[in-house]
Amino acid sequence: MLRFKVLASVIPLAVAAVFAHAEILPGPRPCIEVGGAAMQIASIPWLAQLHVSFTDDPALATVRVQIADRADTADFAVIDDTDDVESGACESNAVPQLIAILRSPSTSDPVIYLSHDGPFDYRVFVQSSTFSARDAAALIVSAHGGHRRLDAASL
Repeated sequence: MLRFKVLASVIPLAVAAVFAHAEILPGPRPCIEVGGAAMQIASIPWLAQLHVSFTDDPALATVRVQIADRADTADFAVIDDTDDVESGACESNAVPQLIAILRSPSTSDPVIYLSHDGPFDYRVFVQSSTFSARDAAALIVSAHGGHRRLDAASL
C-alpha cells in the first residue's frame, strides 16, 4: 500500500515537470512574416516542421550568418526595444510554420555558423528583448529554405 501511495504522488510530479519543461503556455516566441506566411521559433521542438542547429566550427557549417554592427548592412534586422511595440505584428490567418533549434546537427538540416567576422551567406542585426541573434539566424535561414544564398559572382 505504501508503494502505491508513493507511486501515486510521484506520477503527478513527473507529469508536471514534463509540462513545465515543454512550456504549455509559452510567452511570445520570435516570429516573422515572410510573403504572407508566419515563421516562428517553436517552444516544443518535436512539433516543428523545420529544424536548424548551430556549430562553433565553421568547417561543419552549411550556412554562415554574420552578426552585423548596423541595421542598414544586414539582410535581416530586428529592432523591437521601443515603448510602442506593435502587438500581433506576426499575426496571419495561417498557422505559423514552426522552426526548432536542435542541439545536435542532422545531416539533412541546416547547420549555422554564427560569428562577427569572416565570410557569410546572410547578415543579421538584432536589438531586441525577445529575439536573440540565434533566433534571427534560424529564422532567416529557414525563410530561405535552409540553403546558402547564391552570390552574384558564383552565377
